[in-house]
Amino acid sequence: MAAKIIVIDDDLKIASMMRRGLTFEGFDVKVANNGREGLMQILEQLPDLVILDVMMPGIDGLEVCRRLRKDGNIPILMVTGRDSVSDRVAGLDTGADDYLVKPFAFEELVARVRALLRRTANQNTEEFIRFADLTLDLASRSAVRNQRIIELSTTEFNLLELFMQNPKRVLARDLIMEKVWGYNFQGESNVLEVYVGYLRQKLEQQKQPRLIHTVRGLGYVMKE
Repeated sequence: MAAKIIVIDDDLKIASMMRRGLTFEGFDVKVANNGREGLMQILEQLPDLVILDVMMPGIDGLEVCRRLRKDGNIPILMVTGRDSVSDRVAGLDTGADDYLVKPFAFEELVARVRALLRRTANQNTEEFIRFADLTLDLASRSAVRNQRIIELSTTEFNLLELFMQNPKRVLARDLIMEKVWGYNFQGESNVLEVYVGYLRQKLEQQKQPRLIHTVRGLGYVMKE
């Protein structure tokens, strides 16, 4: 499956160039032309990587980066015309994974994108995912919380893995349905709510604190 990339840049010419070029390289690319639109697309699309311009009206790239880092760990490549050391430090300090100065060679952009995606793929090959006092064992497809082993069905495991891969990040209902049940799911409309209920029942035994929270009108988020 092609990696999903969202380009957030108010320069229509540069954004279009990146979209066309990266699509030709085999990526699934969406474009947003301001920070607010970009944040909404990220919530809806759950991309594998974000390419983010710094200088934008309204919500600038630094603020977008801060919000993304508060809610999750999506790889972020900043692109900007600012090339001073202080500007690069500011970008990296807000949580960007890499920083590319305009104008840049398209080949370098592709190389940076592939490097960030490889780094993320390597991080995701670990056998365990941990959040708070909960550990997900990818080998046995079970969970452990406070030394208590939790047996999970296939669907429960897939749903919990999605939450734990995206901690502190609001996941839209439609996106969860797509990731766990697929585009063409034709079952009951409340199946997600049912399975969230199953997970909560298993995770919250012994009166342990809730980790999967409902965000009214949007979806769910895993947080303490």
